Amino acid sequence: MSAHPLTPVPVNPASLPTPSGYSHGTLSGNTLYLGGQTALDAQMQIVPGGIVEQFRQAFSNVLATLAEAGGVPEDLVSITIYLTDIPDYQAHGREIGRAWRELAGPVYPAMAGIGTTALWQPEALIEIVGVAVIPDERLLPPR
Repeated sequence: MSAHPLTPVPVNPASLPTPSGYSHGTLSGNTLYLGGQTALDAQMQIVPGGIVEQFRQAFSNVLATLAEAGGVPEDLVSITIYLTDIPDYQAHGREIGRAWRELAGPVYPAMAGIGTTALWQPEALIEIVGVAVIPDERLLPPR
């Protein structure tokens, strides 16, 4: 049983765009629910260059929220990737795998890839959501 309150607390890293009407993450006890991240950069623009670059930015945004709560990639227990073009993602699988390992190392939580017709920003090709469980010794209280 966690000694931390289960009341949900927003987690919003300063390095990500300031949210309006949502949170980048929600911490309840030791469980961090990572909100959907597209490839938005600090200027609130989807990064150019295709699926590999968008994957790198979206996953970096997820990891920034995880780090804000004291988490590391090994704490990820589930990742869901929403894609507007599954064949494009599959065609770039090796490059995306390299980007994953560069950002997270050889960490592979439960995952799902789901095709969708559109995402919040029309130019977004990918959105990543996840769940992490952060051990007490690393858990940081949200600021």
